[in-house]
Amino acid sequence: MSKPIYVLSGPNLNLLGVREPEIYGYETLEDIRVLCEERAAVFGFEAVCRQSNHEGELVAWIQEARTEASAVVINAAAYTHTSVAILDALKMLKIPTVECHLSNPATREAFRHHSYLSPVVTGVVAGFGSNSYLLAVEAAARLVNAAAAKA
Repeated sequence: MSKPIYVLSGPNLNLLGVREPEIYGYETLEDIRVLCEERAAVFGFEAVCRQSNHEGELVAWIQEARTEASAVVINAAAYTHTSVAILDALKMLKIPTVECHLSNPATREAFRHHSYLSPVVTGVVAGFGSNSYLLAVEAAARLVNAAAAKA
């Protein structure tokens, strides 16, 4: 059995569906979890979905992913624009890593235009609402499966 794909969500994403739905949509993080699990299963993976408002907890999960996951999808939310700790943790990964955003940070406030994560992840999916998570999970799964097929 393949290792799972970790789907990590950062601060305030526990309030999806009620927090600024005009930007983030009406789906809850629980709705997104179910969709991610279904999408991962299509490609033969389990999705382990976790959310934290605490930077250190996200770092610990990224470190855990080094040995326990086949890929990581991360929506670090506001930490995308502030966290060198998450950047450093991601730099240690040797597995596919996809940065994910519900909205498109490039169309928002100037401080959201810079991502500490983008230079070290495999790819970025942004601006497609909850579909961003699904596209990111699919990309991660396809990358893992393609690498396994070459091995």
